[in-house]
Amino acid sequence: MLIKNKKHIFLFFLISFLPISIILGSTISLLNVIAAGLTILLICHFEKKFIIFKNEIIIILLFLCIYLVFNTLISIDYRSGLARNLGFFRFILLFIFINYIFYMNNYKGNFLNVWTGVILLLIFDIFIEFYLGKNIFGWGAIEIDGEIQPDGSRVVSFFKDEPIAGSFLAGFILIIFGHLLKNFNKKKYIPLIFLFISILALLATGERSNTIKIFLGILIFFFFVDFIKFKTKLFTLIAISALFFIFINKSDYLKLRYFGQFLNNFSSKEKTINFLSESQYFKLYRSGLAVFKNYPIFGVGNKNYRVETCKSKIDQIKYGYECTTHPHQTYVEMLSENGLVGTLVIIGSIFFMMFKILKEIFLSKNYIQVGSFVYSLVIFTPLLPSGSFFSDFNLTLFWINFSIMFGCSKETNLFAKCPIK
Repeated sequence: MLIKNKKHIFLFFLISFLPISIILGSTISLLNVIAAGLTILLICHFEKKFIIFKNEIIIILLFLCIYLVFNTLISIDYRSGLARNLGFFRFILLFIFINYIFYMNNYKGNFLNVWTGVILLLIFDIFIEFYLGKNIFGWGAIEIDGEIQPDGSRVVSFFKDEPIAGSFLAGFILIIFGHLLKNFNKKKYIPLIFLFISILALLATGERSNTIKIFLGILIFFFFVDFIKFKTKLFTLIAISALFFIFINKSDYLKLRYFGQFLNNFSSKEKTINFLSESQYFKLYRSGLAVFKNYPIFGVGNKNYRVETCKSKIDQIKYGYECTTHPHQTYVEMLSENGLVGTLVIIGSIFFMMFKILKEIFLSKNYIQVGSFVYSLVIFTPLLPSGSFFSDFNLTLFWINFSIMFGCSKETNLFAKCPIK
């Protein structure tokens, strides 16, 4: 019994520490995911549960992993993407690990209480930095694209010198909202208050793409929720919209960030044409599409976009290449690095697995599952700028949500069909 309790404590620590490890940096996050992966391998060995690797979803994920290794072999520089593509296997193990955690805890997800505390602390810190110019550690001004951002304008919170607090928050908002709905279904105001303050914190970070994705996500989420009356849903959406305008109107920086730049760039046909030709984002999109045009079938290979766009000044002029790590748009990144075949394989596999369980998600009324499903869906919103989908940070957030989407419900959990003694 003591050994069993120690195992449960260790597993609880590993899963509870996940969001904290992401905040602490890619190395700590990587070690946490690897530890979870090694742990689930040991559990499968001692409990003789390697049969789990015969599950249809795991077979699809292994196929995806094999394709990524193939992508390395045909890339223009295999050394650039080898570690990233081989490293994808750790997310398969994380997927199995999270499914195991939910199964062993009767799908309760008690660790989500810890995650809720972490997110609330982050939200508090975002507001501190937004209003005071420095967060609780004294961090504030950062440099973006060579320009120092004034204290309190581009909020970074615990991420110190990277403007990714909004991306991190977006990765957990819908899961935590679903968790609170599940635990406070008779006190709906608690999850709704959390939703309001989360949206305000997200707005405060100035991350427009993530704000749009979460707004879209809330609309989709409410489509799944049936125990909240239509009037309450409508009031919530109107209230969020009102808060959006009131909150932004109190900050000159946010007004410029969310409205000013858009109105200025599209106020006339001439300005629109100029913006579309001079915008850094559109230059990156054109650059990515130029790479895709030159390597349409299999692309240049994961993490080879920089290799291709930075290797020659002549090619930069000839093709309009922008020398950078990635084109800052998920679909353009996939097309340029994986080509048409790879993009169809990756997105097709992910969407097939998601929509395979859509009926179960509708019927289960499990709002943790709904939240993770919606995030996994809106992350692929077309056209919006984004960080690299294949970065450790973004991929970890995605696979946490994707894994919870399967693991938190008895109808879709991998181990539910492979009982553990």
